[in-house]
Amino acid sequence: MEFPKFQHNFLRYLYYIRVFICLLPVFFFSSCGQKNGARTGISTTFKPVYDTVTVLFASNRLDQGIYYLDSAMKHISHTNLNDWYKAYAFHYTFEYKQKRDFKKAVLYADSMLNIVNQNVNDPQYVTNYVDASFLMGDAYFSMQQYNDAYQHFFKGYSIGKNNLNKAALADYNYRMGMIMYKTENYKFAANYFKESYRYIDKTKGNFTSFFGSQEVLDNIALSYKHNDQTDSAIVYFNKALKFIDKYGLQFPDRIKRIEVARGVIYGNEAEVLILKGNYTGATDLLKKSIAINLQPHHDYNDAELTEIKLAQLYYDHNEDSALINLLNAMRPHVDTIKNETATADWNRLMSRYYLRKKEPLKALNYLETYNTINDANLKKLNSLKQSDVNKQLDAFEKQQQIDDLNSKNKFQKTYLLVISLFSVMTLIIILLIYRNWKRSKKDVLQVNVLNEQIKKQNIVLEGNSQEKDRMLRSVAHDLRNPLGGIASLTAIMVDEEYRDEQKEQLNLIKETSFNALELINEILEATNMASVQLNLEWIDINLLASNSIELLRFKASEKGQQIFFSPLDKQQELYISREKIWRVISNLISNAIKFSPSGASIFVKVTEEQQQIVIAVEDNGIGIPEKLRGEVFNMFTTAQRLGTSGEKSFGLGLSICRQIMEKLNGKIWFESKKEGGTIFFISLPISHTNVEAALSQKISVPLS
Repeated sequence: MEFPKFQHNFLRYLYYIRVFICLLPVFFFSSCGQKNGARTGISTTFKPVYDTVTVLFASNRLDQGIYYLDSAMKHISHTNLNDWYKAYAFHYTFEYKQKRDFKKAVLYADSMLNIVNQNVNDPQYVTNYVDASFLMGDAYFSMQQYNDAYQHFFKGYSIGKNNLNKAALADYNYRMGMIMYKTENYKFAANYFKESYRYIDKTKGNFTSFFGSQEVLDNIALSYKHNDQTDSAIVYFNKALKFIDKYGLQFPDRIKRIEVARGVIYGNEAEVLILKGNYTGATDLLKKSIAINLQPHHDYNDAELTEIKLAQLYYDHNEDSALINLLNAMRPHVDTIKNETATADWNRLMSRYYLRKKEPLKALNYLETYNTINDANLKKLNSLKQSDVNKQLDAFEKQQQIDDLNSKNKFQKTYLLVISLFSVMTLIIILLIYRNWKRSKKDVLQVNVLNEQIKKQNIVLEGNSQEKDRMLRSVAHDLRNPLGGIASLTAIMVDEEYRDEQKEQLNLIKETSFNALELINEILEATNMASVQLNLEWIDINLLASNSIELLRFKASEKGQQIFFSPLDKQQELYISREKIWRVISNLISNAIKFSPSGASIFVKVTEEQQQIVIAVEDNGIGIPEKLRGEVFNMFTTAQRLGTSGEKSFGLGLSICRQIMEKLNGKIWFESKKEGGTIFFISLPISHTNVEAALSQKISVPLS
């Protein structure tokens, strides 16, 4: 159905949007054949109640649905947060659609947001947060509190965009299209609707996707019609009808809803034919639309507005008899169906009819009613236009950028402080190395002098063996420390085969610098983990673990160690960051190698436990003392120790591992073995069903 210009009943459209968003689980799960519990996170005890209420809502029996829901919830045990989220969503729909009590609707949407914020680790978090934010925005919009409405729309859009949630982006662009349409910015409306269509998941067999696709095509056509692009409008109306003909047959249990959609398009396309002067074609389409949507449980609101279009056509062509018959037949609908636009236009046409019949008193009564309703509609429209959604959203976006810059500025200050600190440390290390090298040169000269003295003393004391032995012991004691330093430096020179003194200095500085840089890189990675954007993809966990082990076997073999791998007994893919999980597994295996003795065995095992993939790395090494167990995951921990072969440890690896696991909604922990050694564990959720649910499209009903 179509909005008469300057008299759009926008609130009614928003209610339709919300009804279908709340009923998306019914359309989606029944068409895809998935289990509701798996898709929505609801409990098995709540699932039968959820299914029953959904069916009642879908058949427009909201009173029965809410009564059944409230009764059933009193007798259900072991409910979870998602159960209550869905229950509040049903109550929101009931208050918004049936009762039109928008203040209560706001309260239920607020309760939904509270539940979402208590359940941030749930795989449904993004989808639920976006939906609850949009619901809150719709309720505020209906109360004409536009600033609050736009703020919640923007919040939902922001988290949907940041998490690449196509359903959220489709839903947001749909709302923006509706607002642009309402404020008569039809060119922008068409662009928003096209963006919404682009983000819709065209998955075959998904009724939500199918219904949303044809609806958005219809809305694009309406926008073109208002923008005086009638040919483009006809093209998109035909696309919508062809889309229904092509894909509608795969939903035999949704025939009524599909026919309603077809009737809506007929009524909208008729207006284009009117603009083109095709009176007969327009009349036929309007009658077909009315015949469809006046059927029981079809769209009476659409039928009523379409009857207004037909009545206007009768009036324009002086068919007064057909006009008054139609208006009189509409009277029961006008009195029972609360449709301000249709009621206003019905009174306007009655007034014009009686003016034409020279009955001014009757005409005046109808005209006064029309003016009262129309003034209220114009007041709402003017209030909406004054709210200027583009300025509001631009202000929200700028504020978000300011907040992001403030956070970034705090991080940069910390970053510069750490860099400055380690720059000073590096300089001190270099100076110490240089000083020690200079001292070593002096020690060499001193040894040469002492050697000469010994030679002379040996000549003098050649005949006195006892005195010679005493002096040799004294000299050896005096030379122990400088000779130790010389031996170390000489060993380095021999190993590296350096001869040039300057190259030796540079090599010492380079080696020390690399050590310092390694430490700096570890710290930089640890402090930067919160803002790292993860590259998520589907990964075979067995293959990833196996590759990590193979890359480290050579390192274990250097200490005569063996790594034994027990993979999962089936292929299992996880939606994770390959690079980061590889880093965690490799770090745990490297630690096992470092802190295990030569010839030891290391065991890596992958298991599935309670919808979690658990990877265990077990060693028989030096273990973790009781006093250090609470510090191993801390940054700059004092728990770092040398490996069994003197390997160096900075104490940052496990801190980084913990940050990675937390960012991927996983866990990391360890257990100390009684007989010695340690087992480190990591767990990751098996979240493929939840990922698919997050990508499913949430689309509203058509303009009517």
